Amino acid sequence: MNSPATIELPAYDAPEIPEARRRSLRRRNAVIAVIAIVVVAGLGWNLFHDADADAVPMPLPSVQTARPLTREVTEWDDYVGRFAPSKTVEVRPRVSGAVTRIFFRDGDYVRQGQPLFTVDPRPYRAALAEAQADVASARSALALARSDYDRVAGLTGDEAMAASEVDQLRAKLRAATAALAGAQARERQRALEVEFATVRAPISGRISDRRVDVGNLVSGDNNANATLLTTINALDPIYFTFDASEALFLKTQRARAERKAAADVQVRLQDEADYRWNGKLDFTDNGLDPRSGTIRVRAVLDNPDGFLTPGMFGNMRMAEGGTVKALLVPDDAIQSDQARKVVLVVGKDSTVAARPVELGPLVDGLRVIRSGLSAHDRVVISNYQAAVAGAKVVTRRGVIAADPHTVAAPPGAAAPMAAQATLAD
Repeated sequence: MNSPATIELPAYDAPEIPEARRRSLRRRNAVIAVIAIVVVAGLGWNLFHDADADAVPMPLPSVQTARPLTREVTEWDDYVGRFAPSKTVEVRPRVSGAVTRIFFRDGDYVRQGQPLFTVDPRPYRAALAEAQADVASARSALALARSDYDRVAGLTGDEAMAASEVDQLRAKLRAATAALAGAQARERQRALEVEFATVRAPISGRISDRRVDVGNLVSGDNNANATLLTTINALDPIYFTFDASEALFLKTQRARAERKAAADVQVRLQDEADYRWNGKLDFTDNGLDPRSGTIRVRAVLDNPDGFLTPGMFGNMRMAEGGTVKALLVPDDAIQSDQARKVVLVVGKDSTVAARPVELGPLVDGLRVIRSGLSAHDRVVISNYQAAVAGAKVVTRRGVIAADPHTVAAPPGAAAPMAAQATLAD
């Protein structure tokens, strides 16, 4: 240590200074000396204190921990598809002629059997009357042939006629019977033509606009050359078609083998936030597309008010397999360690450890953990920068709670097998 500093006091000429003044100067110099000694001693203590400062331990970081939230959740697969009519019909006439009446307005909802168009029925009514006359004539000829045959069929002895004549009368009876049947068939055909002159809706649904107006001639050829009058789409129920992976096809096949109920689906439209349209999976195609490895799948939904329209896009989600018990942690608690995802947990000795986990979808701001955690782990839910794997921390108890108002992020690499999930009621 340095020796105490020596303070040199100024010399004064005693004979020239009075005694009182001299005593005052001595007291002042003594005070200055004491202050100087205290300052020097303080500087020395600070130097030694700074040398030992690194040996004082730093306080442990404080983090909040909580056990994973355990809840029943329903996991969904996400798909994008289009709505399609459950039935669609091209309305074409079955007889030719001029259109005389139209009974609907474009876009109306029509019922099965409702009149739509009238093709001029007068030529067909005339043909029907002619066929009815032919039936009456054939019926009269048949009555005469039957009377002639009955007259000779019962004769015996001298009154009996030759067998050849009896055979001729029998043949006339049969010919008259056949002629009547032919005339009756032509009558029915002409009656059908009269009926077909009124074009009726073959199914119930929403009709398109008319393709012809009153006065136009239409062709009723029984083939694709018949004139297209309009189209009708059945909208209740309505189909939702989408392309799915081979994994979904295998899932539906195994469910069918186990005689399980059809999977539930929910659909939302582009301007909707909620999945308000409910239906069931009802059809998978008979083969996968070899180019894309996907298969066409269809769901059926109720559409009683006809709001859903064929051609509209929709986002569909399908339940993976009912509800499951899942562990949930805040999405902020998920950290990346190169190619894997980890969650920081605190052990009994207050040491932080990194647990590799398999992630599921987001549920109300919480991330589903498929594997890697147990319900008794203490998960770090705050001050993530201070919690380093292998370090000790001071823990404070926290709580993990779902936030239903959280906007779900779009599906990403974190959860490739399920785009989203919802908490079970």
